[in-house]
Amino acid sequence: MPVPKSEFDQLPPCDFYTPDELLEDDQMYTVYEIARLLQGIEADAEIDEGTESVLLDWAIPWVMTNADDLVVAEPRSDDEPGYYGLKE
Repeated sequence: MPVPKSEFDQLPPCDFYTPDELLEDDQMYTVYEIARLLQGIEADAEIDEGTESVLLDWAIPWVMTNADDLVVAEPRSDDEPGYYGLKE
C-alpha cells in the first residue's frame, strides 16, 4: 500500500553506482557479489539467503541497465554462476 512522502525524514535521489564506480577493471563478479557491492558491503560478505534474495532484486536490473558497459563470462563449472566485469 502506498505511503505518504511526509512519513519520511529524508528522500535522497535514487542514484546508483556506475559500473566504473562499482567494479575493478581486472576482476569478474557474480551477480551475488554485485548485489553486495551495490549495498556497500564486501563482495564476499556472508549474508542470509533472504537478504541475498532482496539484494538480487536490485542487482539484476542494475546489470541489465548497465549491460552495454559490461562483459560476461560463462560459469567455469555447472555449480557456479556466470561472471560480469567491466568492458575494456
